[in-house]
Amino acid sequence: MSDATSRTATKRATVLGACEFSVPLSSVHKVEADGVQVFYRTAGEANAPVVLLLHGFPTSSFMFRELIPRLANDYRVIAPDLPGFGFTEVPPERKYPYSFDRLALTIDAFTQALKIDRYAIYVFDYGAPTGFRLAMAHPERVTAIVSQNGNAYEEGLGEAWGPIRKYWASPTAENRDILRQSILTAGGTRWQYTDGVANPEIVPPESYTLDTALLERPANKEIQLDLFLDYASNVKLYPKFQEYFRKSKPPLLAIWGKNDPFFVPAGAEAFRKDLPGAQIQFLDTGHFALETHVVEIASAMKDFLETNGVRRQSGESSAAR
Repeated sequence: MSDATSRTATKRATVLGACEFSVPLSSVHKVEADGVQVFYRTAGEANAPVVLLLHGFPTSSFMFRELIPRLANDYRVIAPDLPGFGFTEVPPERKYPYSFDRLALTIDAFTQALKIDRYAIYVFDYGAPTGFRLAMAHPERVTAIVSQNGNAYEEGLGEAWGPIRKYWASPTAENRDILRQSILTAGGTRWQYTDGVANPEIVPPESYTLDTALLERPANKEIQLDLFLDYASNVKLYPKFQEYFRKSKPPLLAIWGKNDPFFVPAGAEAFRKDLPGAQIQFLDTGHFALETHVVEIASAMKDFLETNGVRRQSGESSAAR
């Protein structure tokens, strides 16, 4: 795959009767950043406002496959795969330290490689501590935050964190293996997608099937176990994240699957402690809300971003609709 392109980022016109619909296509690329070949998906015009999508565990930019085209007529949408996930490649000689501090540094380098210095961020799960570190380091770059089950408060951690909390308290080989056998399995991955969903049969199987296949790559489960352990560093940083919210006052939309067993609704409501103007919206679904409510999330994002001034400047070209 070349650094420049793997698919043509053109628009496809579909004619239904007398109506014409323009559907932006995503293209996939790789770029070197922080000694890593970062894979990313992108769509939208180069001069449009940037929306940076940061995925979580155990998925990749693939989770945004239905969201990207819904935003790309108005925004330049960029969705990287974090190191250890998706199709991002980390050379063995890089001796990459899998920690959330390092993930944030790599994504920072990624934004510099693409020469983007202003962006709204969509953070989900692991994308939240990664994105919030990025925002703390460069508050002037962040135009707005959309948190979809992306936590920054102790009260947002649900009971499903119990086994991982036990590993934090006692990082023994036995506790590590418990997580390996209970979470890092095909059944464990499917459960994350379907728990809290009223009709699990509407969740496309390619989502959790791809995640499962990528988890089975050599040494990948050890990477995930290292990140489980390091997640405790995020909890320690929660007060710093909250200080950033109070000081920088970024516009924030928390749109939350209310049945998520990992990040519970109290985590969404807590944003208002530090950002009284935060918009909070709950959806009747689980952790992977995009799998069931992408239309609602895209609509809420567009309204939120437009309201908070994240839009094309007057006179800029726009994609045909």
